[in-house]
Amino acid sequence: MSTNVLRTADGWWVLLPQALDSARAGETPIDRAVPVDTKAATTAELIADRAAVREAALSGEAGTPVADLVALSPVTTPCRVVAQMVNYRSHARDSGFTGDIPPAFFRKASGSVSGPGEAIVRPSHVKFLDYEIELGLVMGAPLPVGTVVEERDLPSYVAGLVITNDVSAREVQLTKTQFYESKSYPTFTPTGPYLALLEPEDFAHLLDLRLRLSVNGELRQDRTLADMIVRPAQALTLLARFQTLDPGDLLLTGTPGGTALKAPPKAVEKIGALLPPAVKWKAFFKSQARNPHYLHRGDVITATISTADGRIDLGEQRTPVTDAAGTPSSKSLGEGPEVSRT
Repeated sequence: MSTNVLRTADGWWVLLPQALDSARAGETPIDRAVPVDTKAATTAELIADRAAVREAALSGEAGTPVADLVALSPVTTPCRVVAQMVNYRSHARDSGFTGDIPPAFFRKASGSVSGPGEAIVRPSHVKFLDYEIELGLVMGAPLPVGTVVEERDLPSYVAGLVITNDVSAREVQLTKTQFYESKSYPTFTPTGPYLALLEPEDFAHLLDLRLRLSVNGELRQDRTLADMIVRPAQALTLLARFQTLDPGDLLLTGTPGGTALKAPPKAVEKIGALLPPAVKWKAFFKSQARNPHYLHRGDVITATISTADGRIDLGEQRTPVTDAAGTPSSKSLGEGPEVSRT
């Protein structure tokens, strides 16, 4: 059975198993956690000290209510943050893809990683802020270049799972074709609250994990990993063709359909392809300004990832949205971003 740990300014804590048992019994649990007696300062060091985590979980202590703890990201930085692009069939349909989709990866700055309750800050130049719930794989062992990972090998490389949100500045992403910048602003990767440390038998249940994201109580994304195109073992094999990963590094595995951004109808897309880039993007973002699903100051995003039986439950991430100081309200979007004509 997986073991949930969280991190606070005071150190690492392990969620007591009886809280999980109450949840499975249909009771309203009071989640409690006990501190882990470890010198680990980083996620990689904690993963290497699993014995201390197990000892804390079996300590018999009454524990502290989790509601009294302020959770930080359980993935410490600096670390590598890598993400898969268009990796759910439902997202591919929303994005206008047809046929086979070649696997693709991009990097995010680890400075974008933030806590599970920390506000997402919209930069002053960003008008079209979007959400993407993603399952994060946290590495537990080095992945050298050239490694081939079979399904049975996953427990040897992946230590645990986290909820992540691949927040995106869409006008930066689309007009500059710049994934790194558009997804790397501070607070653009909310992570946690829990790092679920997996046992080898837990990996058989990965496809049962359901990703759900709501904005202000409205469900926007809801899919299981069965909708995934490139699954974790294959993703790690493909990534290892060119990228080394180390313990504590983070791989975001793609988002399901339901994001604010969707491809325009094919007829509109064909017309847009005939226009000069500046004119095309101005028209596109003018239409996007009427889309109510982009994030605004005061919105609250709720994200969960779990199996139906609670065997793996990554907790609940609740992140408010705010604006950087001096940022105009994103509810007055106008005609979209200025696009250089050069």
